[in-house]
Amino acid sequence: MISSSHLRSELGKVKGLGASRHAVGHWWLQRITALALIPLSLWFMSSLITALLSSNVIHVAEWFASPLHTILMAMLIIAMFIHAKLGVQVVIEDYVHGPVKKYTLLLANTFVCFGFAAICILAVLKLHFLDVGAGM
Repeated sequence: MISSSHLRSELGKVKGLGASRHAVGHWWLQRITALALIPLSLWFMSSLITALLSSNVIHVAEWFASPLHTILMAMLIIAMFIHAKLGVQVVIEDYVHGPVKKYTLLLANTFVCFGFAAICILAVLKLHFLDVGAGM
């Protein structure tokens, strides 16, 4: 039996390039987003417990009015959707056969993830710029 290493060129063996030539960057980006999600998720959970579960709507609106909270929430949303897109992309590439179905699902994955990320960020920005004092 011939191993796949015999079928690769000497330059390909030295460079360590696989079939796609972008797998390492994909792998690193998924690990970086996973690392970013750890402190951002801990921050979000602590904020959820302390501020966001309040029955006082004014208190929640004031929490969202803080630039720090808005930036951290946007970072959480971006990291979460990029991480989800990369994870679903790997599943589609590994388990969906047939080029039309595979590329259709990959395209849908990209549009859905970035679309929902945009909607979430717009919602956070709307809450940030909400005039809390106008309702009083």
